[in-house]
Amino acid sequence: MEKRATTNINNNAQPRFHQRAGEIQAYGTVNHALPLDLEEPVCLEMTEQLNQLLADTITLRDLYKKSHWQVAGATFYQLHLLFDKHYSEQSELVDSIAERIHALGGVSLAMAADVAETTQIERPPRGREEVPVQLSRLIDAHQVIIRQVRLLARRAAQLGDDGTNDLAVSEVLRTNELQTWFLSEHLVNVPLVMAEEPAVGTGAA
Repeated sequence: MEKRATTNINNNAQPRFHQRAGEIQAYGTVNHALPLDLEEPVCLEMTEQLNQLLADTITLRDLYKKSHWQVAGATFYQLHLLFDKHYSEQSELVDSIAERIHALGGVSLAMAADVAETTQIERPPRGREEVPVQLSRLIDAHQVIIRQVRLLARRAAQLGDDGTNDLAVSEVLRTNELQTWFLSEHLVNVPLVMAEEPAVGTGAA
């Protein structure tokens, strides 16, 4: 019986490792051929601002995970859970922002080194910090994003980019406002066990 040739089959089944090639699209460009009814300069400006927002949102997300792991003290349990909940919500925003950048024909930031070079949020130390400092860092980071996303929403509306405006207001702004409220309430200095009675003679007339 004639022996079948197996060389081609074996070659086709072999994975091709260590492949490299040029980029199919450079960062900072947009595919302006997409039928979005938006001019190329609009897409360029929006993707640039969205990438800044993306870098800051990724940084805030990771700051939540750091806080989740490193929190300590009497409020450990509730903050451990709260920080992880906020982390998950920020992770959803990261995906929404990145997908919006690509929907506009752009290229999103993706790697940690690029994010670290771009973010406006202050870098924390590697070690553990007290709860009030963790909370303050997170609130400061939220303020960076809230300030930025308000400007983005207004600019998107001016340029007629309704999709970016909707993302900025309905998802990013509202999520960050709500999370800021939850954090801020943990920094109110009220008694935990015994209420402080008002001094005699200080009541309303």
